[in-house]
Amino acid sequence: MKLQFKAIATILFLLHNLCVITADLKSDAQALLQFASAVPHVRKLNWNSTDPVCTSWVGITCNDEGTRVIAIHLPGHGLFGPIPLNTIGKLDALRILSLRSNFLNGSLPSDIPSIPSLQFLYLQNNNFSGNIPQTLNNLTRLTALNLQFNSFTGPIPELNLTKLLLLNVSHNSLNGSIPSSLQKFPVSSFEGNSFLCGTPLSQCSFPTISPSLPVRPTEHKKKLSIAAILGIVIGGLVLLIILAIFLFFFLKKKDKDSVSELTIKAVPPGKNEKSDDFGSGVQAAEKNKLVFFEGSSYSFDLEDLLRASAEVLGKGSYGTAYKAILDEGTTVVVKRVREVGVAKKEFEQHMEFVGTIGRHPNIVPLCAYYYSKDEKLLVYEYMITGSLSALLHGNRDIGRTPLDWETRVKISLGAAKGISHIHSEGGARFAHGNIKSSNILLTADFNGCVSDLGLAPIMNFPLTKPRFIGYYAPEVIETHKFTHKSDVYSFGVLLLELLTGKAPLPSSSHDEVVDLPRWVRSVVREEWTAEVFDEELMKHPHVEEEMVQMLQIGLACVARVPDNRPSMDDVVKMIADLRSSDSSEHRASSEDNRSKSSNVQTP
Repeated sequence: MKLQFKAIATILFLLHNLCVITADLKSDAQALLQFASAVPHVRKLNWNSTDPVCTSWVGITCNDEGTRVIAIHLPGHGLFGPIPLNTIGKLDALRILSLRSNFLNGSLPSDIPSIPSLQFLYLQNNNFSGNIPQTLNNLTRLTALNLQFNSFTGPIPELNLTKLLLLNVSHNSLNGSIPSSLQKFPVSSFEGNSFLCGTPLSQCSFPTISPSLPVRPTEHKKKLSIAAILGIVIGGLVLLIILAIFLFFFLKKKDKDSVSELTIKAVPPGKNEKSDDFGSGVQAAEKNKLVFFEGSSYSFDLEDLLRASAEVLGKGSYGTAYKAILDEGTTVVVKRVREVGVAKKEFEQHMEFVGTIGRHPNIVPLCAYYYSKDEKLLVYEYMITGSLSALLHGNRDIGRTPLDWETRVKISLGAAKGISHIHSEGGARFAHGNIKSSNILLTADFNGCVSDLGLAPIMNFPLTKPRFIGYYAPEVIETHKFTHKSDVYSFGVLLLELLTGKAPLPSSSHDEVVDLPRWVRSVVREEWTAEVFDEELMKHPHVEEEMVQMLQIGLACVARVPDNRPSMDDVVKMIADLRSSDSSEHRASSEDNRSKSSNVQTP
């Protein structure tokens, strides 16, 4: 009886907790929907009561259990007006609130400083006004407070927040002396407030009167007027000096670099540091003109990218790629493309087309782009495993983990599916044009994904450089035109690269390109099987027969006559059939074949 009672009590307790959890998440969702309906916004918010909050709503992050909203990231969404009461302030599990770079105004709602869990508050680059509330002291967990470039007035309140590590109230209209509790922060936290004084800024100076001498009203007025005049003169001189210094450095920088040029600090791969030069030349008027594609889950703006730490990932045919880590921990790849041969309107139309056809599991998603006269930036999802080229050719010394056959087949099938999708969705005139191992990026579970989609048709660069032509079909070198069949040829070279372990690119010592198809054909005619395949593959038993079949697929793709090459749909089927064929029969006999490999020529 007692056991039954305990079981019923346990079930009731769990049901009660489940109801509370559901109610909490529903309450969070309702508060967010009220915020969205009350605050006009330029960029669309896909918040819908019928969709799951934690996985579908843009800019929203939940805890690991999916029971509470813990972060809101909506920078650069074009939000207008004040933040209403009883909306965001009701999210009592919120840890991060980032509404930077919008058009929000009015005073800070009284319920936001009452969110007990709030740790990061980013409200910079808005139009908030009124005093900074003393009630911020309620946020005992607050680690970062950024209110710069707003219109806050009055003195800064004494903030006794022991966990506060980052403070920025610069470029407002604050006055008075800086509280002693905040004097540990640098000058940059307070600059741009003309009437603010005290450490770490200049010391406050107030006119003093000796208490032992009576002062007649006329004398008092005279002293105050003289002090005011001296203050104005000294302030004017200081301002002129500051302007002169600023103008000097500005002109010096302009001589060195174009004002509108995006300069990105080149950080060696493997290092990760803050790059103050990342986009320092982008004009202020362009800060929020990063164009996102419909359905993108990211919620940052160009300013976030320009402030991100940058690490150079590599330089490719069309530009330099950077790994950018934003303040809130989001990681993306920013590609700075050069030699774009089309005007802005055509570029934008082309990017929209690319964004539409690029929605496929085996294509690296293009999330956003930026276009100006001097700079073109593309923002991609970051693929943590890196490129096929790095995995295949990087560090072949002792201690390297070889790329096994199963993984190589999986990568090639994924890449083939991506290219096939591009051909079917893009139409007969749309080809990728730059298929190579460094443009095949890998997911965490080693699915191959095609990157650099859609860049070849809008680029203006010579095809004669040796490092470009290793993957190109012969007709591309002659006509400078990309087709579906030239993509098939490039993919065939990629298959031969996977099989042989050789890169069809010049080595560091000379510019001679390895004509991989020609070399493989010569070995097939004159040598034995073991001479063709990568030594790392020969260490794996029972795969020779599949490797030979893949070799035949690769050679069919690199046929000299374009019409003799298969379509990418056919290539996908052939690789899939290779995987789904009766492997047991092949592998049962492959052990015997292995011992006879010195006597059997490759077909």
